[in-house]
Amino acid sequence: MWPVRTVNFMKQARRDVLRLIAGAAALPALARRARAISYPSRPVRLLVPYPAGGAPDIVARLIGQWLSERFGQQFIVDNRPGAGGNIATEMVAKATPDGYTLLHAVSTNAVNVTLYERLNYNFLRDFAPVGSIGTLPFALVIYPGFPAKTLAEFIAYAKANPGKVNMATQGIGTTPHVCGELLQMMAGVRFLHVPYRRNLMADLLAGQVHVYFSPTPQAIAFIKDGRLRTLGITTTNRLDALPDVPAIAEVVRGYEAVGWHGFCAPQGTPAEVIETLNAALAAAIADPTVKQRFDDLGVTPMRTTPGEFGKFLADETEKWAKVVRFANIRMD
Repeated sequence: MWPVRTVNFMKQARRDVLRLIAGAAALPALARRARAISYPSRPVRLLVPYPAGGAPDIVARLIGQWLSERFGQQFIVDNRPGAGGNIATEMVAKATPDGYTLLHAVSTNAVNVTLYERLNYNFLRDFAPVGSIGTLPFALVIYPGFPAKTLAEFIAYAKANPGKVNMATQGIGTTPHVCGELLQMMAGVRFLHVPYRRNLMADLLAGQVHVYFSPTPQAIAFIKDGRLRTLGITTTNRLDALPDVPAIAEVVRGYEAVGWHGFCAPQGTPAEVIETLNAALAAAIADPTVKQRFDDLGVTPMRTTPGEFGKFLADETEKWAKVVRFANIRMD
């Protein structure tokens, strides 16, 4: 028989070993928690694929300022326009996956997957979805001198004058472009596409171009002061900020085109950092001050988990692929 003291010693040793094993198992979780708590410990760069003053820039700066105040670290908006948004997107895809370089992703990112035959990144593979921010409709706006007062009159005019209605966009394959292509496809009309590499508003206000599918944050001030006339909203329901403007679907049944904003990080970014950012985005869009500003801009907050946002991106990519192929829009 073992002496009692020896048996007790062996029991104590066994308990010590079990504690060590349990402690070792907990270390990765503790390390992950410490990493999440310490993030961000330096400024975060938020790349926006479009110039200052546009809808992506407006939304990015609003959210970036809120995150800066929440975390006590600057979320610096870095506008990197060019190549239909691909310059900024590629920069983030190739950045160190540590959470300090983020992409302010927009609906054009989903269009570009099909639009470009050769990209140096894969949008659905090379990015970790962080979360959505909000959705916004586009407003079909015309200069006030255009000879149509309603969407039905506009479509009738376009049918009677094929190719004579000039549609301005920020470039081939941008979301305003594919919004217009979708309307042409569904309404049986044909516009003359006029892509811009600069701000197009001056020409639209002067009547040099006729129609533009504008993100609502960019156009809403022009609409409210009468410098532009809006004929329809691209969502299926009317917009609270513009209650008198019909949805295009009220005239062209089934029409819907939604712009959206969200954050993506380089693939491989730690899950704890993604979760920290996702929670912060959820808190930002729930903040009454942000919600009021969104209401003013015509933006509807959209809360998603990283997984839900990833599915949303895949669905959007598939939807716009059909339009791009139908319209035979191609970029080198």
